Amino acid sequence: MSLRKLYYALPPGLRYLARKVYYLPVDLWEGLTGKRHPYEPPKGDIYIGSGDFIRQGRHQLDLLRRYAGLQPSDAVLDVGSGIGRTAVALTGFLDASGRYEGFDVVQKGVDWCNRKIKKDFPNFNFQYVALNNDLYNNSANRATGFRFPYPDAQFDKVFLFSVFTHMQVDEIAHYLKEIARVLRPGGQCLTTFFLYEESRPDGAVSRTEFNFPVQKQGYRLMDEQVKSANIALAFSTLSSIVDAARLTQTDIIRGYWSDPALKTSDNSFQDIVLLRRPV
Repeated sequence: MSLRKLYYALPPGLRYLARKVYYLPVDLWEGLTGKRHPYEPPKGDIYIGSGDFIRQGRHQLDLLRRYAGLQPSDAVLDVGSGIGRTAVALTGFLDASGRYEGFDVVQKGVDWCNRKIKKDFPNFNFQYVALNNDLYNNSANRATGFRFPYPDAQFDKVFLFSVFTHMQVDEIAHYLKEIARVLRPGGQCLTTFFLYEESRPDGAVSRTEFNFPVQKQGYRLMDEQVKSANIALAFSTLSSIVDAARLTQTDIIRGYWSDPALKTSDNSFQDIVLLRRPV
């Protein structure tokens, strides 16, 4: 069994503990030497991927500016705000007239953000939502019945980094409808997916370390046992659920997850999808 499959085989609580133990030496060292950024959590507490926390947040900010036209005065919603990776970068970009809202299914991430970020930036707010996700949360509440805790037409921009890659298709479809509801007319959404052509699924299964061998109707899974571990959508599935949400797909920027030849210094590992709520 690979380390990735072994990790996914653990229940959420044990995954957090395993990461905490693994990074304990470096976290102790950084804490003692003061080498950690003041708005960076210990590595053992970061449950949202690997890589340099601060650098990745700045890269995501750059993607939002470049592709979604993010402005300092925008009202933004961070769906799956995690432990603040994008929020930290936005603290140096949004001005006093801008507004940040984020929510996540992992309480310890939300608590850390409110304790470390909100206290210094009152226009930033984070909420915990108890929703079931077999990668992160064992709650009985399903995402398909969740109404975002915001009134209609509140946000200029909505973004989701590596969120729909960990949700089931019916949950993604419901979230897209909620995104359409909370966006202002003309507002934009930037989100990431793993996308593949149904006629050429080889791009989803050819990589040795990162592939989706489990075939389903219109999507593929990395692991049959953990359906939210990682999911890849067929382009036709994406088009169908975007149309059902009454959003307009304006662009797709392919990531390099399925083809290392696409990698450059400033593009994304996952595929970026840009959506707009019609005026």
